[in-house]
Amino acid sequence: MMQSLYTASTGMLSMQTQIDTTANNIANVNTIGFKKSRAEFADLMYKVMEYAGTSTSDVTKSPTGIEVGLGSRPTAINKIFSEGSLKQTDNQLDIAVTGRGFFKLELPDGTEVYSRNGAFKVDADGIMVNSDGYRLVPEVVIPPDATNVSIGTDGTVTVVQTGQTQATQIGQLSLTNFINPAGLHSMGDNLYLETDSSGQPVEGTPGSDGLGVIRQGFVELSNVELVVELTDLITGQRAYDSNSKVITTSDEMLQTVNGLKR
Repeated sequence: MMQSLYTASTGMLSMQTQIDTTANNIANVNTIGFKKSRAEFADLMYKVMEYAGTSTSDVTKSPTGIEVGLGSRPTAINKIFSEGSLKQTDNQLDIAVTGRGFFKLELPDGTEVYSRNGAFKVDADGIMVNSDGYRLVPEVVIPPDATNVSIGTDGTVTVVQTGQTQATQIGQLSLTNFINPAGLHSMGDNLYLETDSSGQPVEGTPGSDGLGVIRQGFVELSNVELVVELTDLITGQRAYDSNSKVITTSDEMLQTVNGLKR
């Protein structure tokens, strides 16, 4: 059986992974805080028919050898944590991070998760939560009579209440960073979970210890660039078609061999 049939099939599987990854990026082009992914590949083992340096005569050696590649395989889908552009919303509870860092949230079961989506709301108790109702950590409670909420670049939360002219500090936001953000587990819903590969979470005040700063009244858009993704989509499609053509050609060659008369 011709090896090219199997080799081309690995190429088709690899390009399917590429297209699936690109499709997910494009589908989330308008998702707040979304970070794009990039598929990475490696060549498979080689079938060695003659090692480089093998003697070809008493005085000569093969300079290159004969090695036939057996295809490709996906090695990683890397999450790219470059910053997305900021969109002004003028919503007092919309905040974006300029620089490194994640917001920490708490799930109903107590699990701590992380997000770059800063489109916050308040629940019935005045607590700042995300769109799914998960509480921001540290907890910030907005008084019901607050007429203005101000969040500084360092995460300081102050409010002006009815009948008052002076602002009162009610909370302090923090950011969390990881030595390897690409190692975080993507849970969906713009949430990430710590793993052994991400390293331990390092929490700090915005603007200090390499962490980014807070921008109130803005949200961070997806970092997906449609032009790049469409180019990758076309490249993946062409490579997929080329691998399928290799299989078709190999099959036709086998039919020719099978049709030979003794």
